[in-house]
Amino acid sequence: MTKLTVTTLIGIIKDKASQSKAVLLSKPTTLSLLRVTTHNSFYPPTHKHISTLLSSTDGSRATASAFLELLIDRLHNTNDAAVALKSLIVVHHIISQGSFILQDQLSVYPYTGGRNYLNLSNFRRNTNPTSWELSSWVRWFAQHIENLLCTSRILGFFFLRNCSSDGEERVSGITNTDLLKEFDSLVTLVEGICKRPDRAFDSNENKRRNTNKLVDEIVNLVGEDWVVIETMVVVEVREFKERLGCLEFGEAVELVCCLKRLEECRERVVVILEFKQGFWDLVRDLKEKVGVEVYKEKGKVQKEGRRLRFSESDRFSDRVVSSRDFIRFPSGRFL
Repeated sequence: MTKLTVTTLIGIIKDKASQSKAVLLSKPTTLSLLRVTTHNSFYPPTHKHISTLLSSTDGSRATASAFLELLIDRLHNTNDAAVALKSLIVVHHIISQGSFILQDQLSVYPYTGGRNYLNLSNFRRNTNPTSWELSSWVRWFAQHIENLLCTSRILGFFFLRNCSSDGEERVSGITNTDLLKEFDSLVTLVEGICKRPDRAFDSNENKRRNTNKLVDEIVNLVGEDWVVIETMVVVEVREFKERLGCLEFGEAVELVCCLKRLEECRERVVVILEFKQGFWDLVRDLKEKVGVEVYKEKGKVQKEGRRLRFSESDRFSDRVVSSRDFIRFPSGRFL
């Protein structure tokens, strides 16, 4: 037997033993989770098994919390890349399709949260070439899920499921500061997606039939995420165009930096993802317009700085109300 065959056989034995133990201990949730997160390195869990698993844990907050603890323990205690990837697929399904109770419990577990939410940035398994390759996908997919969770916290909702047609109305009612936070988080998501590991067949269509279906499933899931992310980016870019006259100098500079970061992702996005026609034209157009505003504002500040003189009466100048001090709507379309 080859080393790969031995590893596969050991995985099958582990799966059978674990499932038999779950049956004997009368733990249906554990059994369902084990069926979804097998050691098979080439095939993803079926949607039927995932749906059955999630529906069986949707009874109460206590049930959902216990299941999530079981899932995260499965994710953290395994040394097998296939098991880790399948556990991450379950987490992703909760984010994109899970019930309110499951999503709510996921949002508070673990309680510390943070960028390294899943704690898989150092995951490595080199028992064979397949597990070594899958390890890089574990790290990347975990980072993507962490970014999804961070963005959802900033937005205040799980946007993959709740992204609807009223996006323009929502962003028009938030402040420039909050809109910049959301946009920065979305750009971080795009940057994370662009770090996707390369696949051997990316430049050879003839090898697609020999690809790993587990990896294909992850690529498809992130591709579906991109459709939503791209839509939200477009909505916020258009909103910023409406607010060009309402942005402070610092806000405009921050926006330009975010737009530059986004443009730097263009070449990679073209390779690994599909995108709407005109997406990058819209980004470039806003960057150029904001850049002009920043240049004008910078020149104005420098000019006023040279004219600035302090006198005894200047101490009261801040009491004078100017047109800039009136209440402004967050969105320029209401001015």
